[in-house]
Amino acid sequence: MSPTPGPSPTPSPGLPQQDEEQRLRELGYRPVLARRMGGFGNFAISFSVISILSGCMTLYGFGLNTGGPAVMLWGWAGVGLFVLCVGLALAEVTSAYPTSGALYYMADRLGGRRWGWYTGWLNLLGLLGAIAGIDYGAALFTGAFANLQWGFTPTPGRTMLIFCAILLLHAVLNLFGVRLVSLLNSVSVWWHLAGVALIVGALVIVPDHHQSASFVFTKFVNETGWDNPLYVAAIGLLLAQYTFSGYDASAHLSEETSHASVAASRGIVRAIWASWLAGFVLLAGLTFAIQDYDATRTTDTGVPPAQIMLDGLGTDGASVLLLVVIIAQLFCGNAEVAAASRMVFAFSRDGALPGSHLWRKVSGRTQTPVAAVWLSVVVACVLALPSLYSATAYNAVTAINVIGITPAYAIPVFLRLRAGDRFQPGPWQLGRWSKPVGWTAVGWVACVTVLFCLPQASPVTVDTMNYASVALAVVLVLASVWWYVARRSYGTPTTAAYGSDRDQADLAEGIV
Repeated sequence: MSPTPGPSPTPSPGLPQQDEEQRLRELGYRPVLARRMGGFGNFAISFSVISILSGCMTLYGFGLNTGGPAVMLWGWAGVGLFVLCVGLALAEVTSAYPTSGALYYMADRLGGRRWGWYTGWLNLLGLLGAIAGIDYGAALFTGAFANLQWGFTPTPGRTMLIFCAILLLHAVLNLFGVRLVSLLNSVSVWWHLAGVALIVGALVIVPDHHQSASFVFTKFVNETGWDNPLYVAAIGLLLAQYTFSGYDASAHLSEETSHASVAASRGIVRAIWASWLAGFVLLAGLTFAIQDYDATRTTDTGVPPAQIMLDGLGTDGASVLLLVVIIAQLFCGNAEVAAASRMVFAFSRDGALPGSHLWRKVSGRTQTPVAAVWLSVVVACVLALPSLYSATAYNAVTAINVIGITPAYAIPVFLRLRAGDRFQPGPWQLGRWSKPVGWTAVGWVACVTVLFCLPQASPVTVDTMNYASVALAVVLVLASVWWYVARRSYGTPTTAAYGSDRDQADLAEGIV
């Protein structure tokens, strides 16, 4: 399926139906992961990571306070269009470099070692922050479900325990191999689509009262403490921008996907536009069904969508729909652990992480990077720990995800544009649309990178500060310091021969 309307990917005469294993060797790596994922599975992992039933639902309360319905609905439509441009541009570069390293490998090839180094650290921050944000969101919804069913009180401590249990579940599922991951992601696609249809259908049919179209598309609400409505509307875009992240998962699973030079690119683009359409329907359905705005915004459940379902459908109906959402979020978190662990594996394979010789090890039985899976969930757990002490920490974690991963999307695109005719496209390309789409993508990412470093609430205190900028600065400083320690060991292979020789040595100690 080609992305339409607009850019029409065309096959490159230089790269017809190529042997993906041979292509990987040409890029410098010996295949060690199992190539057992098809095109639908590759699309499914990005669709599952985007997960409209995770991002839209967990940040819906943020949207109610930060701009209200008007910003949520129109912001979703506008952000989705720009993100589609980012996805199209990134997909073109992915087709040329289908490796597990994905973004940092592209940047390294197009811009040099330092470009690759910093892109990799930003990408890693974003992926690990995404695991924390997704699984902690699932823990919040699980607590709300238990509250409805059994009167369970979801204190921060109890929510953290649920979060740790979810992380453990996702680690174990990922250890069984990519075939199970692919199967779960395929189920996830249909679960998400059916779940949206069920939630919206129930909220349309059952409640006696619905909000007007004027309320849904024009009501502006500002509970941030800031006076400037434009500023509030701008930071309110976090709901959409956070949800529209993680589609680089298709690229990270390239080395485990058949016909990856095309399938991974298609997976990125399909996941974005499918999520764009379904997400708008979901947000509209929820907002039309609000019965009491202030009660929803300040609900004791801690999860405003749960209050909407409770008011409109009663306890039993709300419990059923919450269970649908929780399962979708579990699918999402599992897919994100898969993507992050492949990034850890690839970055370690090129000697970038402390203890790289540990994290690049691959199970000889399942062909899965076991240690990388465990590292991913442990770091995600550490990132979420501040949620025990601060009510705003969860928003900070989601902002860390956005501020890390979004710039990493644009760097390979910018370097591809800078390279001009020196860039050799893969089988999936944008043709004459490459430059206008690419520059649109770079411009958008530059804007939101600044935007999401800004404080989200006033007055700015220790509890209300947006720590995304601090996290970004810390990661860049640590990456700079570590560069001087690891710069001799870090490097992507420059030739197929070099990559094969080096990987032969790695395989001797790396497959367990």
